[in-house]
Amino acid sequence: MPGPTELVEPEELRGAVAAVFGDGAPLARRYAGHLATSAVERGLVGPREVPRLWERHVLNCAVVGELLPQGASVVDVGSGAGLPGLCLALARPDASVVLLEPLERRATWLGEVVADLDLGSRVRVVRGRAEDAAPGRPLALEPADVVTARAVAPLERLAGWCLPLARRGGLLLALKGRSAAEELEASRGALARAGGLDPRLLEAGTGVVPVPTTVLSVTVGAAHHPAGGAPGGEDVGGRSRAARRRTRQPRG
Repeated sequence: MPGPTELVEPEELRGAVAAVFGDGAPLARRYAGHLATSAVERGLVGPREVPRLWERHVLNCAVVGELLPQGASVVDVGSGAGLPGLCLALARPDASVVLLEPLERRATWLGEVVADLDLGSRVRVVRGRAEDAAPGRPLALEPADVVTARAVAPLERLAGWCLPLARRGGLLLALKGRSAAEELEASRGALARAGGLDPRLLEAGTGVVPVPTTVLSVTVGAAHHPAGGAPGGEDVGGRSRAARRRTRQPRG
């Protein structure tokens, strides 16, 4: 994939970009350039979103980095165009991130962007469904400190997919919109059945971005870990899980 021209943020967001990305701002601009070009060309981002990429998408996702523990391992479910997973990797260089995406064309694009941004030492693309990535299932990812999702599914379904991917005591951070409070109330039973504890609504980016991001935070208690399934599973680079263990980089 040819490197894109950087997409520079609007002047009114310059302070927010500096605060959120710090020294990583040039890489964030390069990623935004990918979103504005190849992601549109391949149908990952709608063309009408380009004028508002920074505020509505990149910063909206990146500010959630303030909620990550230091050195966190993150699994981003249904990563799509890297929202929020790649934004979090850029905002939090101490974090390691798995971008879990079931669609081949999206996973391929993510792999190309990760390579172009030289993030391969701590960002990995895995093509697959969340249901197949829980312990004992074919992709069997290591339980993460944090599982993230944005615009993937209603919370009731999301809990069943995401909570098993986190370690006990870890977090599900789901980026939500205006109806987050109502969705939370309607889903409390499903969250409890899936092993979710202490659900709460948080705001990320207050005082940094014009509109803070609403995040539903759920602590993982006794998450379900389905039995069965064979070992294996490949990332975009074609390595087996055993090979990835042998070559895994230390977390930042």
